[in-house]
Amino acid sequence: MILRPRQTMLVQRTLLALGKHGNTLAVAPTGSGKTIMLSAVAGSLLAEPDAKACILAHRTELTGQNRAKFERVNPGLKTSVYDANEKSWDGHATFAMVQTLSRKANLNQMPTLDLLVIDEAHHAVSPSYREVIDQVLVKNPKAAICGLTATPNRGDGKGLREVFSNLADQITLGEMIASGHLVPPRTYVIDVGTQEALSKVRRTAIDFDMNEVASILNKTLITDSVISNWKAKAIDRKTIVFCSTVEHATDVCSAFNQAGVHAVLIHGELLDAERKQRLAAFENGDAQVVVNVAVLTEGYDYTPTSCVVLLRPSSYKSTFIQMVGRGLRTVDPHEFPGVLKSDCIVLDFGTASLMHGALEQEVNFDGHNRDGDAPTKDCPECGAIVPLSVRACPFCDHVWERLENPDCDVLDKFIMSEIDLLSSSNFRWCDLFGSDDALMATGFNAWGGIFFMNARWHAIGGGKGLNTRLLAIGERTICMANANDWLNDNESEDSAYKTRRWLNEAPTPKQLQYLPAELRTDFGLTRYQASALLSFRFNRHAIVRLVNAANDAQSHQSMEAA
Repeated sequence: MILRPRQTMLVQRTLLALGKHGNTLAVAPTGSGKTIMLSAVAGSLLAEPDAKACILAHRTELTGQNRAKFERVNPGLKTSVYDANEKSWDGHATFAMVQTLSRKANLNQMPTLDLLVIDEAHHAVSPSYREVIDQVLVKNPKAAICGLTATPNRGDGKGLREVFSNLADQITLGEMIASGHLVPPRTYVIDVGTQEALSKVRRTAIDFDMNEVASILNKTLITDSVISNWKAKAIDRKTIVFCSTVEHATDVCSAFNQAGVHAVLIHGELLDAERKQRLAAFENGDAQVVVNVAVLTEGYDYTPTSCVVLLRPSSYKSTFIQMVGRGLRTVDPHEFPGVLKSDCIVLDFGTASLMHGALEQEVNFDGHNRDGDAPTKDCPECGAIVPLSVRACPFCDHVWERLENPDCDVLDKFIMSEIDLLSSSNFRWCDLFGSDDALMATGFNAWGGIFFMNARWHAIGGGKGLNTRLLAIGERTICMANANDWLNDNESEDSAYKTRRWLNEAPTPKQLQYLPAELRTDFGLTRYQASALLSFRFNRHAIVRLVNAANDAQSHQSMEAA
């Protein structure tokens, strides 16, 4: 497989920072491919035959996912696992559970490591992680410590400075949206007469006092307003509602059901089986809304979710971004036939958006979309080295004041720099017919294309030994991103040949044999364009069939919703 250009840039900057500082932190949101990037970093540092690395995680499913993706990125490197069930250091890279490894007896058996990678690195300053980190450095003071996380700011406000001295790179949500890997949010802040009261709620050690929040928001008139606004703006959307307390969530869920909207309730006091049953009703049944209390904030991804309702404030921007992020994932039409998603509606009845600003506040493409070192600055409070675009230091929470016009509407539509996806792709894309409605790229094993048919863009991929499949439907940018990822997943660096000289040569006699007569006399046609045209010609029936099936599924879905 091949990394996206932006992933490659983060890997390069991380390796440079490790070489310079001995430790570094990289920040990248959900959907950016954190595991792929940490695998590439580790693989680069395991080039020496005797080098050893440990990739540390805190959940069993993360250990398994990390190992599987590492082996895809680094097929020549041996891996092993160190957890409660298996304790082996035989691999070049060992995937360890922190709960197991941090025990003293297990730490004493740990070999000398050259690299420690910490997934979900905001946990790095907790005691169990510090036990591991300290022991790694005792055994090898020159060991590199690398962390990756989507949320560097911890809920307890503790900085990461004691482990990491610098931030190598940060991929923002804005970049992911601009590149088509996430959908943009459409934020509505709705004042139900509570904003002044909410602004005076006291803060506890970890967040606002949610009992006080509930006393303000958990009222019948407010809940009725929430439901009426939801019906006006998002009635046909799968929706996640975030409430302040269990009692508040119970009342909101009941109100939705009484209004004829099937809603289910999720909170931390439920048994695991009951929680799974209710989530299944939301994901696979007819429940339109899931109301929760601090359960679905992190790690829950049901991609058809396209509306988030905030009925609670958040003292930390990371929590705010996590809640909104539940609705930003794009949809795989192969997994969810008939589901179209081009944005996520955010209905904020609290003060989170006003307090933290719209997500585009932290979007700054300077230093992220060009080659070379990222511009940096020093934090005046803790001295950490961070990218120039960062507004809040992830190590001590120092905030740089904005220089923009303070009167501008920060909740306006997402402001993004234009990213030329065609030029940033690892592959050369061809406009098949010169009308900009059918584009294809090919490799040695796979091909990807985006096609504008029936008033929508469709991304489709196929190749040798690969079933032709629908990858995405909707906005052109999202379709291009999915087609690019299909090629990256099924090709290698050897086939990413967009700049190879032979691509511009004349078509081969065998290619001309299969091309239509009118194209054989096109003396400007290149060998690569001929390859793309033939890929389309040979797969045209499958492409048309998939597009028609997708539109039939969408029509069926629309009729069911009506």
